[in-house]
Amino acid sequence: MNDHPSSSHPSYDETGRLAALHALALLDSEPEKEFDALVALAAELLGCPIALLALIDQKRLWIKASTVPGARELDRDVAFCDRTIRQDRPLIVDDLTQDTRFDSFPLVTDAGMRFYAGTAIHVADGAGVRQPIGTLCVLDTSPRSLNAAGHAALQHLASLAEALIAARRTAIEAIRIATTGEELVRRLARKERIFRQAERIAMIGSWRMSVADSALEWSENVFRIHGLPVGAVPPLDNALDFYPPHARMMVADTIRRTLETGEPFEFDTDLITADGHRRRVRAAAEVEACDGIVQALVGVFQDITGQHELETRLRHSADTDALTGIPNRAAFDRELDHAMRRARVDGSPLMLALIDLDGFKDINDALGHGVGDDVLRLTGAALTEPWLRDCFTARIGGDEFAVVITDPAMIADPDRLRDRLEAALHIPVESGGITMTSAGSVGLALFDADCHSLRDFARRADVVLYAAKRARVGQAQRANVRKAA
Repeated sequence: MNDHPSSSHPSYDETGRLAALHALALLDSEPEKEFDALVALAAELLGCPIALLALIDQKRLWIKASTVPGARELDRDVAFCDRTIRQDRPLIVDDLTQDTRFDSFPLVTDAGMRFYAGTAIHVADGAGVRQPIGTLCVLDTSPRSLNAAGHAALQHLASLAEALIAARRTAIEAIRIATTGEELVRRLARKERIFRQAERIAMIGSWRMSVADSALEWSENVFRIHGLPVGAVPPLDNALDFYPPHARMMVADTIRRTLETGEPFEFDTDLITADGHRRRVRAAAEVEACDGIVQALVGVFQDITGQHELETRLRHSADTDALTGIPNRAAFDRELDHAMRRARVDGSPLMLALIDLDGFKDINDALGHGVGDDVLRLTGAALTEPWLRDCFTARIGGDEFAVVITDPAMIADPDRLRDRLEAALHIPVESGGITMTSAGSVGLALFDADCHSLRDFARRADVVLYAAKRARVGQAQRANVRKAA
């Protein structure tokens, strides 16, 4: 079969794709046995002399793993894999010399390549969007075709490659995958056993569901992930019972939609094992068809509990101010943007309070930066007291804080709200027998249709804040004049 896509897939995003690739630090890395083992397994299963795991950089294709020695990179514009990552399905070319897109490529005219089959390898970028960073592909110097089993094997191997790349991000997983890679190299002749080992190390299994009777087939690792002994596969309805109630309908609807439309699916959700443990799992599948008639769903099932917990901790760390323990500027921007969009849709009230500490520099200078840090921590605690539990508080700068307010009662009485905030900001600190009191100025702004952007809304509160600071400074100066008089 020769696949002739006319253009890139609509969701193709070169900027996001390159960012996701470079974040992995895989380019120009040393050979790693697990990836070498993976391409060796691909060549063995698909019966091709050449298998590659290739990464597509801005202007080049770089080979992470290959079954043959030679150059590790070539120009991107003469690489078959560049076309593969731009479409949403594998690229299969039975005879490259008969395809006008590729018949003049050096790999065809000089190296004699005739057959190519490749599928994109994806990773999630910082926003959770799956980006095609490279390919797993096989090549042959003779024309040939790929049967349905070959198609399935190529997809399964690509899923395994994605699992290996995700596992590589942590040292523990890297060690486990390296151990698996050594085992794979030693036992390539025993393909089935090696494949099961790779599934187990990557905590990934394969499954199949027959359309005719909804009968399930599970690999050993799918049983293991469910906390079940290898044996009889439960009926579909019983298999769905392993998901929490809120997820069962989603899983059933996803399966039904894929059977109706033929579109592949992938989702992450929770799963409760047979012994009551909660795990995070990822499921992906596509239809298996014969003569245009869907016969089954085939897919993979992966335990991503460790990865999910790590990513959750990393997200929390990335959104938290290290000193005060409250959300930081990035989390504030995201929350305020979400609140503004919600207010535009349903007209719900929204107010922003910007806070700037008064006399903070004087405290730092007089009592030291350690006491200044105490002031910031105590301010963060004061702005997350129970009476503000329905608000979103963040530290957005050195001595600057912000509160996103959605409580209608608070918004209806801004003077009382300002007074309570200013009272909460009076924080006494002491060092070396010297006591000083930190205070803060508050600027309140109400959201309305004239706030077209986050910047507009913040600027409005900023203007009120600095008017309040000027008024506070003026009061202090007048008080000093009266005292001198």
